[in-house]
This record gives sequence, structure tokens and C-alpha cells, in this order.
Amino acid sequence: MPVYNAAASLVAAIASIQSQTFTEWELWLIDDGSTDDSSDLANDLAGEDSRIRVVQRPHEGIVSALNHGLQLSQGDYTARMDADDVCYPTRFQKQIDYLKQNPDLGVVSCQVEFGGDSHKQKGYAAHVDWINSTLRPEEHYANRFVDAPVAHPSVMWRRELPEKFGSYREGHFPEDFELWLRWMEQGLRFAKIAEPLMIWNDFPERLSRKDDRYGIDAFYEIKCQYLKQTLPKDRPVWLWGAGRISRKRFRGLKSLAGYVDVDSRKIGQKVEGLPVRSYHELPANAFVLSGVANRGVRNEIEAYLRSTGRQPVRDYYLCA
Repeated sequence: MPVYNAAASLVAAIASIQSQTFTEWELWLIDDGSTDDSSDLANDLAGEDSRIRVVQRPHEGIVSALNHGLQLSQGDYTARMDADDVCYPTRFQKQIDYLKQNPDLGVVSCQVEFGGDSHKQKGYAAHVDWINSTLRPEEHYANRFVDAPVAHPSVMWRRELPEKFGSYREGHFPEDFELWLRWMEQGLRFAKIAEPLMIWNDFPERLSRKDDRYGIDAFYEIKCQYLKQTLPKDRPVWLWGAGRISRKRFRGLKSLAGYVDVDSRKIGQKVEGLPVRSYHELPANAFVLSGVANRGVRNEIEAYLRSTGRQPVRDYYLCA
């Protein structure tokens, strides 16, 4: 658990770990140079519970704190947790059991309860609904370019994975999303328990709301980096969405054959030197990237692609 100025929520987060029905855990609290009372609170709790270990470091950021915690972990399984979230008591036991019962899996997550105002924060609430609907390994893999398919503090993985496949990386991108994309690209399978086992809080001061590494442009930049590695070399790649925003977000892809759009003013024309066609005119061998961000339209696009016999991963990716 990386901690930085989390005094307002830290006690509740730790208490939720202490309430776990699985009791053989160690909690490494990596205090990343907090300037509030976080350090004192953590040390007080560690003095009362020998399973809690506190490491105090100068402020170097979340990636450094996460990787330091990974180096210290001794258990067979590693669970992520944030200092502003709350676990339900059976989370650890159910995730451990799931990994034991499914030796082909590397990472298991769980559904999460949205800890925010679903009316004021409709976008994030909808994102939680989408995450909770993605359960099977095949769904995680097929939807990995839409957004991070698991909530970062909800995951548990086998301890050896960072050594085998690499740990968190520094860069101008969301560190968790990059890790998921890299691990999935190397063949690791993700799954999700179909039950809310934690509350994923959405406080205004949350890092993902303040740091531009978690902004929309950073997400699309890292998407494109990994998309380029997985796109077929022997099929024309068409981007569904010829609008300015879609073109900007996927500009990192240099090998597009053209665009698909429903705007009659664009169909038959060229945009940035590439042809724009109606979806009825897609070449039979086209590999399609759905770049339209509207969730309802995204579902309609996938329904159409499936109606033509196309399959996710084999013939298309949803990417927005």
C-alpha cells in the first residue's frame, strides 16, 4: 500500500485489511514522504499489529513506492491496495482460492463498489459499471484497449510475476494500465470474481484526477504503443471514426488503410490522405479498430461487426 498524505482515510483502509478472514498476511505501508499525519498513524497501528510494516521514504512518486513494496513482499500472493479504499472481509480469501483453483491465471481482480457520487461523477460511475461487466480472461484481453479492465487496488497476483514479466515502469502514462497491457501482451491471463469485494473511492484529491499521467491523452498514447505491437501485418487496418478527436487520439498508428464513418459528407472523401468509407464498404479482409468513444455507439459498432461474422481480437478491437 503506497501512502502519501492519506491521513483522512488511512485508518479505515488498514482496518479493512485487519478485518480479513484470511489472517496470514503482511501489510507493507510505503510512506512516500507524507507531510501530514499519515506516518504517525501508520507507525501507531504497526506498533499494535506486528503484521503491519512501515517504510518511510523521501517523496519519489507512486511507481517508486510500488516497486519498493514489491521487493519487500514475502507472500505467495501479492495484493494491491490503496490508502483511500476499503476491502470487504472476504476479499483476500476469495482471491487466493480463485488463484489456487485456476492455475492458468496470473492475476485475479474483483468487482468493486463505486465509492462516490454516481450523479455528480457519472463518467466514473459508468467506468465502474464497465469494469464490473468484464469478468472472463477472454473479455479482459479483448477489451484491454478500451481502458484498464481492472481497478488497480483490487488485484491480486502470483508473487513471481514482476520478476518474470517486469514490474511498474516510470513514464508519462498510467502505471497500472501500462503494466496490464504489457503483461497481457506476454500471455498473462486476467480474471475477475463476480462479486464486489471492495469499495473503490473516488475522492477529489485522488492522484488520477490531478496528475496528467492519467489524462486522456496519456491513455491513448500508451494504447497506441501496444496496439502497434499486436496489429496484423498482412491485413489492412481501418479505424472506425474519422472525426477530428478520433484521428488525433490514434495518430500514433502509422499503418492505417483508411477510416470508417457514418457522416455522408466524409464518405467517399479523403481525410489526411486516407479514404473514408461507409461501414457497408469495409473490405472483407479489413481489421477494424473501433475508435468512437461514446459507449452506446461502441456497443452498436460491435453488434454490427459481430453480425458480419467478425470476432474480437481476430478481426477487430474496441479501442475507446
